[in-house]
Amino acid sequence: MENDNFGNNDQSIFQKLEEIGSGTYGKVYKGKLIKTGQIIAIKKMQIDIENEGIPSTALREITILKELNHENILKIIDVVCEENNLYLLFEYLDYDLQKYMQMALNNELGNFKFTKDIIRSYIYQILDGVSYCHNRKILHRDLKPQNILINKEGKLKIADFGLARTFSLTERPYTKEVLSLWYRAPELLLGTDIYSTAVDIWSIGCIFAEMFLNHPLFLGENEINQLTKIFEIMGTPDKNTFQNLKINNNFTDENFPVYQKKDLKDIICDIDLYGLDLLEKMLDYLPDRRISAKDALNHPYFNEIKKNKI
Repeated sequence: MENDNFGNNDQSIFQKLEEIGSGTYGKVYKGKLIKTGQIIAIKKMQIDIENEGIPSTALREITILKELNHENILKIIDVVCEENNLYLLFEYLDYDLQKYMQMALNNELGNFKFTKDIIRSYIYQILDGVSYCHNRKILHRDLKPQNILINKEGKLKIADFGLARTFSLTERPYTKEVLSLWYRAPELLLGTDIYSTAVDIWSIGCIFAEMFLNHPLFLGENEINQLTKIFEIMGTPDKNTFQNLKINNNFTDENFPVYQKKDLKDIICDIDLYGLDLLEKMLDYLPDRRISAKDALNHPYFNEIKKNKI
């Protein structure tokens, strides 16, 4: 267990307690602030001073998170630069959604189960945070269960804005190398580099279904296989749909077998009719027709939540 103290000017700011995760850009630790004792999460990134300097993902995440203040978005507390390392200090939550689902499935959370009401609450909180971002012209671009954090009281916060970016109202190309494969919208898989908020909505739809199923809805092994998995359930798009997706490569409806759309109710048996309607609207092939986060929050599926908030 590590318990080194870190800070600037010989004044310790935080203490690392234990490693709780790692990724492409560094390690994540559980720690605490020396002054207050507050438990925090610490993202450690190495700085290549001679070549790249501070990673662009870190700069982007810091810049964006400093602008955001919402109860369903993870708060950044401080940024500490020391020698060849950059430390991002965040508020700490107990679990990520992927781990929480697995623990519930394995009966490791006592009597806690992913009930319909719990799923409804979690999706509402995700949409609330994403709607706030979209209103401020910010795309998350990497929504997946690992980037959704939850505490023991059921409060949910969206994390990891390393791939997030601001967008403009006018259409312009962005990188296609975003979003984990199982949560990636079909327009991205088909090669478009012109996209907007609808890519986040597709990801939320995938997370929505996964909470009912306890496994991803579309489990592809590579981009082509991912498209096939989507088509097997949602049906192969017709020629007009392919054309409307603004594809920048040679994919057409002739490149894929013709699959008929399946009834999602047969796949996700526990979902109610309002939930099914919302999910269908999130997983619409055409981004322009995909429901917005703002409109989704006003869907009848959330009537009970909205009634209790009044």
